[in-house]
Amino acid sequence: MLYSSHQMIPQSLKFIFAILLCIGSAQAQLSSSLQITKKQHLMGEPVLAVVTVTNHAGRELILQSDGRFQWLNFNVKTADGTPINSRGQALFGPIKIGVGQTMAREVDLSQHFQLNQSGNFTVSAAIRLPDHQAEGTSTNRAFFNQSQGSLYWSQKVGISGSSNQSREYRIFNFSGDSKPQIYAQVVDGKTGQLVRTFLLGDVLMLRKPVVTVDRKQRMHLMFLATPVMWVHYVIDTDAKVLNRQIHQRGPVGDPQLLVLADGSVQVTNSIPYDPIAAAEQKAKIHKASDRP
Repeated sequence: MLYSSHQMIPQSLKFIFAILLCIGSAQAQLSSSLQITKKQHLMGEPVLAVVTVTNHAGRELILQSDGRFQWLNFNVKTADGTPINSRGQALFGPIKIGVGQTMAREVDLSQHFQLNQSGNFTVSAAIRLPDHQAEGTSTNRAFFNQSQGSLYWSQKVGISGSSNQSREYRIFNFSGDSKPQIYAQVVDGKTGQLVRTFLLGDVLMLRKPVVTVDRKQRMHLMFLATPVMWVHYVIDTDAKVLNRQIHQRGPVGDPQLLVLADGSVQVTNSIPYDPIAAAEQKAKIHKASDRP
């Protein structure tokens, strides 16, 4: 139905127009985008989303929550549109954006949503302007995938000093966005909850990774990262990396993990890689090549 300039617009339509005007103005004052740092994820590892906001308001803005409304909200769904439940109300700290400036905030979605299934997902974000109950602007939708990966090795261990608690170490092979990679995972043996899942690096399966546990219930992993370098990790039951050392081939074959009679583990038949010494040697070669 059309209204001339002499006709009175109904009060309900005036209210709708006011809301649309408010939202349109808010969207004009902010522009935003969302990116997922990588598309393919092993289940349990962090899913990092980066929200970028540009201030076109002509004044400094402080985006912050006021107790009733959050300045930043995410909407995560499965491929068929089913919303993923949150782990509770997320509290994001304030962010200050100067006139014309662009700021970014990185958020681990796995900390805020129950991403405990494999499959394809979409995510978008909404940013609210200060003193606006309506959403200020919405980002694009981004896509990511979670998969189970291939379990390479697992071992249950007790926790030192605790008779009723245990952990399970797991090593996964996973081909994500690029090269084949190797992951470590630590699981609570009593509840089955993930303690941590994290990437250890690219792996060449020309040599099988070697994994064992020492007398202190720490996991030792040795894998081939490049054609000439192996990486040795030591990880404890709290999923903390205690040591990471790069090794090169020794005089009689590949580096090996040796379990001693007392239960300790050491690397044998290797030449520990010293990155500082390697850089110095490379610099010497470069200087020599510059001579006439």
